[in-house]
Amino acid sequence: MCQSDSLQEPELHAGKWLQFPQLALRRRLGQLSCMSRPALKLRSWPLTILYYLLPFGALKPLTRVGWRPMSRVALYKSVPTRLLSRAWGRLNQVELPTWLRKPVYSLYIWTFGVNMKEAAVEDLHHYRNLSEFFRRKLKPQARPVCCLHSVISPSDGKILNFGQVKNCEVEQVKGVTYSLESFLGPRICREELSFSQAPAGNSFQQQLVTKEGNELYHCVIYLAPGDYHCFHSPTDWRVSHRRHFPAVGATNVGSIRIYFDQDLHTNSPSYSKGSYNDFSFISNNNKEGIPMRKGEHLGEFNLGSTIVLIFEAPKDFKFHLKDGQKIRFGEALGSL
Repeated sequence: MCQSDSLQEPELHAGKWLQFPQLALRRRLGQLSCMSRPALKLRSWPLTILYYLLPFGALKPLTRVGWRPMSRVALYKSVPTRLLSRAWGRLNQVELPTWLRKPVYSLYIWTFGVNMKEAAVEDLHHYRNLSEFFRRKLKPQARPVCCLHSVISPSDGKILNFGQVKNCEVEQVKGVTYSLESFLGPRICREELSFSQAPAGNSFQQQLVTKEGNELYHCVIYLAPGDYHCFHSPTDWRVSHRRHFPAVGATNVGSIRIYFDQDLHTNSPSYSKGSYNDFSFISNNNKEGIPMRKGEHLGEFNLGSTIVLIFEAPKDFKFHLKDGQKIRFGEALGSL
């Protein structure tokens, strides 16, 4: 049983009348605290939105009487993003009449600054639905791959953040800083993958480094709606394991496709939120995994998204980037 402390009414004399708003808010918050958790969350959600949207901290006085806004992450998680993404994905699959394709795509091109001269197929009537238009391929010569550096940009986009991984954190992915372990999930057992032989007591970050003298680096690339939506291998490597987090993916991304992984089905209602599933490409018949060459096609998004590239490199690796700059697939991220 929930019970709030009773409050005596203040006397009406100088100075006490200022307490009325706070007393009323405290009484109201006491009533809110008696609500069930779903009901309380529902009532707090609109206030939280106003708290972050209104200028000059208009609702900050509420925090002085005990109310606390939901965190931005909790607020985002409370939105039915997976349902919205699936609905948007299905909408993108609707075939447009031939006469409607050019005006619809032309409006999109004008709005988001799409350069159709780079597209392998420039004829707008070729794309039957919005999904095909988003996933359009480019002419081979449109994105030359830099051969002088070991790591290239896997996609077109905008550089949001980059640098050496510090304090076991991945910084500013859609405005949120994640711990490396919560972002990647628990380590895969050593029987499946040969990680570094670092002692078990070392940090999660140190245990991910496979070679002495190397460090972990990260680069966050945002793909806008008008960008080329395929992504490619950033270097020569071998894919040994895949971990799929069903809740990961930008809002309104109907699906993410990985070309060599036909068993991966993203944004499916059968997945429970917060779970993940692993798949190993190493078996008795294939102990090397899947080889990928720098610049090779890796996958595609059905709408704009974000790529978080985490990689290992020697300590003298230097990024040649600036926050906020535009980059294209094939351009160098840095050098040794």
